[in-house]
Amino acid sequence: MATESAPKLITPGVIATELDEPLHRVLHVLATRPHIRPAARAGTLRLFGRDVVAMVRHELNAIDARRRTKEAANG
Repeated sequence: MATESAPKLITPGVIATELDEPLHRVLHVLATRPHIRPAARAGTLRLFGRDVVAMVRHELNAIDARRRTKEAANG
């Protein structure tokens, strides 16, 4: 008999901890990137799949790169 386990879903706080980033930065990415969507909700709490960690990391790196480029141009 095959048993299916429930998917491991994580909160924005767990994502922030894993990326060692402030929670407000992770929340900003989650709020402004429509392609990053919660896998489920528990009341008002948004729960995300493990794949979202890589997407948030990518978006934060892109934000930082744009900021560095802008600072260098104004430098």
